[in-house]
Amino acid sequence: MMLKRVLKNSILFLLKQYTSIGGQAVIEGVMMRSPNAFVVALRQADGSIRLRRDQWYGFTKKLKIFKMPFFRGVLTLVETMLNGIVSLNYSANVAMKDELLEKAMKQGKTEEEAMKKIKEKEKVSWETYLTIGVSFLFGMGLFVFLPHAITYLINHVFELSWDLESFSFHFVDGMIKALIFILYIFIIGFLPDVKRVFQYHGAEHKSIATFEAGEELIVENAKKFSTLHPRCGTTFVFFLLFISIVLFSGLFVIIPVGVGLPPILKHAVAIVYKIFFMFPIAGISYELIKFAGRKQGSMISKIISFPGMMLQKLTTNEPEAEQLEVALASIKAVLFLEEKYNLKEANEKILNLEEVDIKDIQEMESTNSTLKDFLEA
Repeated sequence: MMLKRVLKNSILFLLKQYTSIGGQAVIEGVMMRSPNAFVVALRQADGSIRLRRDQWYGFTKKLKIFKMPFFRGVLTLVETMLNGIVSLNYSANVAMKDELLEKAMKQGKTEEEAMKKIKEKEKVSWETYLTIGVSFLFGMGLFVFLPHAITYLINHVFELSWDLESFSFHFVDGMIKALIFILYIFIIGFLPDVKRVFQYHGAEHKSIATFEAGEELIVENAKKFSTLHPRCGTTFVFFLLFISIVLFSGLFVIIPVGVGLPPILKHAVAIVYKIFFMFPIAGISYELIKFAGRKQGSMISKIISFPGMMLQKLTTNEPEAEQLEVALASIKAVLFLEEKYNLKEANEKILNLEEVDIKDIQEMESTNSTLKDFLEA
């Protein structure tokens, strides 16, 4: 069960948008987060749309250091995982509500007790942080330990004389890391459930692009935009991979690692170094994504975003009109909350979590919010 949850969280991490208003595809829906609002919009079995609306009062409101460049990138990683797990649990509970209730009642629980248990899984708890920890270890194992170990074995078996201080070792390590990443996305893309999530990922990108273009948030407008977006988690991971190749190729030449230790221990120390440096690399990657977003349309932005945009062809699919409507509902909801309650000026949490069912986005409140209201430095 834990492994299944970790795999799902790893998939969702790749679908995260890093922007003032950004989102993430979930099961039959889209999570959207603005600086101060957090909404999950889901298509229910009866065709209606469920909106889970809440205020987002994160660490940046409490500690100013997390607003600073590079520090904010690391914080974004943590908040991304928190948002993702809460949204995933919520979307799974809505999609499987009847099955979960039936299972709980067979165990002798009342419907009220069963619903209480279901709702507890949607909150941030110690289990949430445990899942984040396990997901992080899974990611480090797959994208740090495994590529390094394979490179070491290739070097040892074929007697290629690559030492830890050589550029060749870390270049091959990086290429293997990139190959694992691409194969991982390619393979999970064949799963029917994941294919549908990738459609919602495309819908999320289209809805954000519609807002950024200053057009009315309706399905007809969203259809014409691309499913690719420069500020996407897939692009973020590309930056992580590229920067790690460059950094580690030079770092281990300058900083001797594990001097005097046996080869296995020396490489183990190097892996620990790599895991530690993933945090500053994440900070740098985040700043690059923000730069690409600010300079969107410029030649330099197109150049640095191109590889990540190509990778997004694996993580996005063309959405259906019904999926676009859900994504547009999620972004309209965060805009509504931001404007109606002036959340930007709130110095404390002033809203309580609420769930609202709507027939379609025509029922939703409109706002006067524009892109300029959500620009970041």
